[in-house]
Amino acid sequence: MSALKPTQFIGRIVWLGHVPDRAAALESRALPSLMARFDGPEGEAHGGLTRPACSRVSALYKRNTEIRNTRQFSLLSAEDLAATVAAMGLERLDPALVGANMVIEGIPDFSHLPPSSRLQGDSGATLVVDMNNRPCTLPARPIEGQHPGFGARYKTAAKGRRGVTAWVEREGGFALGDAIRLYIPDQPVWAHLDDARRA
Repeated sequence: MSALKPTQFIGRIVWLGHVPDRAAALESRALPSLMARFDGPEGEAHGGLTRPACSRVSALYKRNTEIRNTRQFSLLSAEDLAATVAAMGLERLDPALVGANMVIEGIPDFSHLPPSSRLQGDSGATLVVDMNNRPCTLPARPIEGQHPGFGARYKTAAKGRRGVTAWVEREGGFALGDAIRLYIPDQPVWAHLDDARRA
């Protein structure tokens, strides 16, 4: 029996991009399609099989410790992005300004997908959800450049809706308009989750 359960939730890819040089800028460059390799999206500065540890895993490792890269992709939902934009008081926000790789429309409560869920595209390319991508201050600068006075609003507005990070389980291509299907782990929620979070 499969440990992963197909769901009825099938989204659609409405935006794709990659960050060519994160040392220069967080901004993504929009693309009509991208190839997902085992080390991440081709041309992506956040790619690689390993990465230096950051604040996301500070309870485990000292900063810059080399660890497995489970943050190859930054995935957003169109619905979460729209709610963030509304909370900021803007009409529109280019996903490139927050360093996104993919925006998916049609999967509800996307930013809270269970870790280890799979998202499989038309080509068979499959991404594994690592965890919720918490908002940070890095998008403030590119947002401020395009929308003066709004950059500092992003972190608070995006709380709980910054999407998820993911890594490549199966290589393949993604293109604008492709369907992408959600698979979830076929296991119950851990009974001690609330106790562990309170500790």
